[in-house]
Amino acid sequence: MLLKKVDAVIGSLLARLWPRPTHPGSPPYPVSRLLLIRPGGIGDAVLLVPVTGCLREIFPSARIEVLAEKRNSGAFALCPEIDRVLCYDRPQELWSALRSGYDVVIDSEQWHHLSAIVARMIRSKIKIGYGTNDRKRLFTQSIDYSHENYEMDSFFELLKPLEIEPPSTILSPFLTVPAFDQDSADKILGNLQEKPFVILFPGASIPERCWGDEKFHQLAIRLIGEGLAVVVVGGKEDVATGSAIAEGLSVLNLTGKTSLCETAGILNRSKLLISGDSGVLHIGVGLGIPTVSLFGPGIAAKWAPRGKHHIVINHKLPCSPCTRFGTTPPCPIGAKCMQDISVDEVFAAAQKLLNLKQEEGAI
Repeated sequence: MLLKKVDAVIGSLLARLWPRPTHPGSPPYPVSRLLLIRPGGIGDAVLLVPVTGCLREIFPSARIEVLAEKRNSGAFALCPEIDRVLCYDRPQELWSALRSGYDVVIDSEQWHHLSAIVARMIRSKIKIGYGTNDRKRLFTQSIDYSHENYEMDSFFELLKPLEIEPPSTILSPFLTVPAFDQDSADKILGNLQEKPFVILFPGASIPERCWGDEKFHQLAIRLIGEGLAVVVVGGKEDVATGSAIAEGLSVLNLTGKTSLCETAGILNRSKLLISGDSGVLHIGVGLGIPTVSLFGPGIAAKWAPRGKHHIVINHKLPCSPCTRFGTTPPCPIGAKCMQDISVDEVFAAAQKLLNLKQEEGAI
């Protein structure tokens, strides 16, 4: 929150005062070293990964680097096309990016100014980013941004100045779990990896996106009653929630016990993921795992998974969605958009996807 306030005041001022970069002229441009800037959460990072795959295909010998944050940098370990990941909230790594030279810098941040200022400071002839406010002055080419577009599609828009068209389809899976982390995940699962199991992820970046411990607990009871194993995953901040969900049940509670890549390895062995609008949801999608996702405050058109193996539950209340550029206002009606989602409808959606996979011979 403090960083956002600093960005709104100092970032906006610097964006208006900084000299505009010189336009590089018409493409094609030589690209031997490229930097993608991706601050923010895990979900944004995951949905940016197909862009790196496209860049690797177009520029097979180029060096592709990412400047991320500590909180989302782990997601890029699931992308072998990336040569190096730096964190701009580690001063030494930020300095390394600033003193390096690149042919192209692409800032994938959608609104805030600081990443655009960093892009302007880094030596490169081509600087691409979203022109959502004064930040557009800091790029050689700025791109329009819409809340109504799927976020992955919006990221591909950033490649248009390079005359790169988005692929007609995105192959799934588009994430790869490193062998070491998959081995570690398999050891954690033990014999469970040989059985059909469903993963519950109860975490959320804000309280308004939470479905609730008790509802996940009741859902676990229903799934176990169908002969399915249940695994709960999450970070250290989800430990209390995980314990409440697993209480009195034969559930494998891994909250706070696995790294991000190990969590991906656990997901990789599962039959289904049930989650709110979260980074873990997007990891599941990137691994090709069927998902049931619960949406309310977030913009489903922008973030919800697509395809027949993904069911999105969204009651579409008149006040929903209310999130804009990563900011959700306090809810005066107790996040009714989430709390009105019933255990019955989530369980029915889970059954539908599991039956579909069974019909396809995957279970």
